[in-house]
Amino acid sequence: MKAAKIIQPGHLQIFDILNPEPAHDEVVVKVMASGICGTDIHIYRGEYLGDYPVVPGHEFSGVIISVGDAVTRFKVGDRVAVEPNISCDNCYNCLNNRQNFCLNWQAIGVTRPGGMAQNVAVPEKAVFDIGDISFEQAAFMEPLSCVVHGMERLGIEASDKVAILGAGPIGILLLQVARVQGAAEITVVDKNVSRSDFARSKGADVSLTAIDDLKRDYYDAVIDATGSIPVMARTLEFVRHGGKVLLFGVPPGGQVMSIEPFVIFRKGLTVLSSFTSLRNSYQAIDLLKYRRIDINGLVSHQLPLQGLKEGIELIEAGQQGVRKVLIRPND
Repeated sequence: MKAAKIIQPGHLQIFDILNPEPAHDEVVVKVMASGICGTDIHIYRGEYLGDYPVVPGHEFSGVIISVGDAVTRFKVGDRVAVEPNISCDNCYNCLNNRQNFCLNWQAIGVTRPGGMAQNVAVPEKAVFDIGDISFEQAAFMEPLSCVVHGMERLGIEASDKVAILGAGPIGILLLQVARVQGAAEITVVDKNVSRSDFARSKGADVSLTAIDDLKRDYYDAVIDATGSIPVMARTLEFVRHGGKVLLFGVPPGGQVMSIEPFVIFRKGLTVLSSFTSLRNSYQAIDLLKYRRIDINGLVSHQLPLQGLKEGIELIEAGQQGVRKVLIRPND
């Protein structure tokens, strides 16, 4: 089969490798749709996690083509999506329901082979039935589960005023989950005009292209979905006294953000972050299944496996009209 490997930062190649065989507690998934995530780009650039060489890809869906002898919940032909985070379920953090901080954490597409390949072996416990939703929709299970976890931590209340900085795919998911949670007024800002306009079409009450146009000291919750350190540093300006800030976007490692601690003290702020998800995959599937989350128009490009590098470069260039890029390894 064919698989994309990041050999070392900045070096990606397509290889012919052996098809995986499932271990006794694994299934092999034929990958039908695999999304390029900001984390994949950070791994490609050597900025975040990742073991090298690695087959990237942790947002994917497909069809089961073989099962291990201990697998009981799935059979060949089942349509599934995959939760990439694999916890040991036996360390101090796991036993305190903090599986996302497992001391023996592994992740498909990060520390073990991922979905940028025609086939991938994954543990049965990481697999979720997607019913009849499309493979394209199901590829959003993982990023949506991360959004659900972050929004659970933030705790938006009915009638809250929310500002979201960044209208990429994650920003659009955050927007829709905020609406489901009861936010009354949602403002989205993105310097990319097409993304700002798209946010309006997906339910933003106000869409802006300049961060300076946001109201100061106004929003109950301000969410960064950019991972840009200069943008993250400005979130404190826009949140009201007693409000909350969620730093959701993934910044590059090893860099420092400058903020004024007195502002956090004087405004009585709660500043939160969110790391991956915490058993939120069923929630994500249900939100997609019952159309509480609409991904129509969110995928801007679909490319074959050989187009993975092109897809990364499209996202990094930030061109107008580029949103989610999906890889179709078996097309």
